[in-house]
Amino acid sequence: MQSTEINHYAALGLERNCSFAQIRAAYRLLAKHQHPDLNHGSPEAVVSTQKLNAAYEILSDPGRRLAYDSELDAAKKSEPPPRTGRIQRVISQDVHLRIEDFLRGTEREVRVKDPTNAHGSEIYQLVVPPGTAPGVRFRLPRAAPGMAGFVELRVRALPSFRFKVRGSDLRCDLKIKPERAAQGGTETLPGITGAMLRVQIPRGVARGQILCLPGEGLPKPRGNRGNLLVRIAYHIKVRIARPSSR
Repeated sequence: MQSTEINHYAALGLERNCSFAQIRAAYRLLAKHQHPDLNHGSPEAVVSTQKLNAAYEILSDPGRRLAYDSELDAAKKSEPPPRTGRIQRVISQDVHLRIEDFLRGTEREVRVKDPTNAHGSEIYQLVVPPGTAPGVRFRLPRAAPGMAGFVELRVRALPSFRFKVRGSDLRCDLKIKPERAAQGGTETLPGITGAMLRVQIPRGVARGQILCLPGEGLPKPRGNRGNLLVRIAYHIKVRIARPSSR
């Protein structure tokens, strides 16, 4: 049986319903940042790396993960009721990330304010694995003295001057010449990774028409990516008829 003294999901900053891809991504990101060689042989880094390795070894194996989940459920049922004097609270807070951070992953130091905590703000290190979808919630155990429960952090996208976020879909405008709208052809625009994307313009495209680039949006909660929806914009040339001379 696997020990449940250490929560392997919490060690990776994940919830129990996470996918294997999220487990692998979180492990790689954390193992890179907490490796002892990058932390001058710090004893804390060695312990953290050992916990990460143990968590990945168990959670990446479907059979061992299933057995570990069963132990977690059994341990939860046998837990005694919370002792008086410890406040059980779940604090929810939004964390805003840049659009590209959802694809490549990031780390954030998050300050959480709880009016019932006399010690002031609580500081948590949030690790967002690559491929995280907007709206995903991370649950971290409360670390403040005398406090029990969880801090629930929901990741949301910061406003962007280029893109508007709608779930896992992105919207943007593409300005073209009237000649391109009439004749059709190919235009390019930068995607969220910086790579240039080709947009096929149909002949006679209307102003305001939406063209869809599948899989060029943000990650979805269950894998894959949303779409990039491109709205066409151009100025219509107005010809002013000159009065005929007699």
